[in-house]
Amino acid sequence: MASLLLKNADMLVTMDPDRRELDGGGLYAEDGIIKQVGASDTLPKSADRVIDASGQIVLPGFVNTHHHLNQTLTRNLPAAQNNNLFPWLQAHYRIWAKTGPEASRTSALIGLAELVLSGCTTVFDHSYLFRSGNKVDYQIEAASDLGVRFHASRGSMSLGESKGGLPPDECVELEDDIIADSIRVVDRYHDAGRGSMTRIVLAPCSPFSVSENLLKETAVLARDKNVMLHTHLCETLDEERYTLERFGKRPVEWMEGLDWLGDDVWFAHAIHVDDEEIAKFAHSGCGAAHCPCSNMRLASGIAPIKKYVKAGVKVGLGVDGSASNDASNILLEARQAMLLARLQMALLPPEGPRKHFLLSQSHPLRADEWMTARQALELATLGGASVLGRDDIGSLEEGKCADFFTLDLNTIAYAGALHDPVAAVLFCAPQNARHTVIHGKIVVEDGEISTMDMAPVIEAHNRYSRQLADSV
Repeated sequence: MASLLLKNADMLVTMDPDRRELDGGGLYAEDGIIKQVGASDTLPKSADRVIDASGQIVLPGFVNTHHHLNQTLTRNLPAAQNNNLFPWLQAHYRIWAKTGPEASRTSALIGLAELVLSGCTTVFDHSYLFRSGNKVDYQIEAASDLGVRFHASRGSMSLGESKGGLPPDECVELEDDIIADSIRVVDRYHDAGRGSMTRIVLAPCSPFSVSENLLKETAVLARDKNVMLHTHLCETLDEERYTLERFGKRPVEWMEGLDWLGDDVWFAHAIHVDDEEIAKFAHSGCGAAHCPCSNMRLASGIAPIKKYVKAGVKVGLGVDGSASNDASNILLEARQAMLLARLQMALLPPEGPRKHFLLSQSHPLRADEWMTARQALELATLGGASVLGRDDIGSLEEGKCADFFTLDLNTIAYAGALHDPVAAVLFCAPQNARHTVIHGKIVVEDGEISTMDMAPVIEAHNRYSRQLADSV
């Protein structure tokens, strides 16, 4: 039995049902599961590993609900710096299709390392290009080696340009091959148990890159195997025009007809929706992955997060692909979620002025429109856990996984902001984690990855990145 004791935190944020924030708090865990949370003097005096969190704030590990780890290889690609989604994708597809096994594993390690350094402990990755020998297995292996709780997708693209899709034909797969490999990956890797470190999701890429048949077959398979479903939806107006012209329906109505609304489904972005569609998400139990940095970078729009939350829609945060962000920093994403919601308060919505729109943003009647720091932190923790269908992560309380991170409060970045250290985490510039612990194991220690030497990984990653860019 391996035990872990964290003690003497200046502040420990539990995110428990009472939303306790404990001065001088700590926690004790055995075999990756929290046994006690409370004042440090009420906890056991020793453990196999002890973290003295004096001068630090402790938060539940953040949950990333949407990413494309292999895209770390094409960050800041000049041909894609100033494009919206469709031309941005067309600048990348052929490069991504050339990603081989070693490049795939290395890029996953880079993205995962950046995430854990920013406080992320659970990662969902949406991979959908499996040419040149790439497989989901390489990303799963990378997450296991680094020590990250991982939800991997067997994504897919089957609708090439010749059949009316967006991706080039050489980037898509045969649908029979997709289904066969989906079965293989689920059977080999999916662990539905409490505290699971690896789960599988089935994730056709988007309305403009897969067929209706594949969407239907994937939904049937996922429900037969009891795994979750994920895809991009309502990300851009180009996508909406695509489904209207091809199927005569807006994206949500189209997906509803394919049996893709349910509490086992979540959509990436979900920006361009109306009130009726929000109500459908809430009624069916669908979740949404909010990716503010990517949505700003690609000029896609602003997702109606406050409306979602008010309606009861599950919402988590996603950093999205590192070629549309271009970072894998979940703390930065939480900050941007807060700020972007505030910017939205000053913008006229497409349907016209809102009730009370001409009142000052600080008027009491508009108080509910503000995204607070604590609300953004809740999206990053409990929200993400709910979207991924997990009740064993997202908060620091007895019986949950010992997933958390700490930030050093005695830094230049937080100087003058400690009137409210919890809010300082988002109002001030994002800082790297001092420690990140996943299932009771220290993955980041004193600001450095402790489970792997990252220097050779960075060198190899940059080499693969240059080779891929030069190959097209």
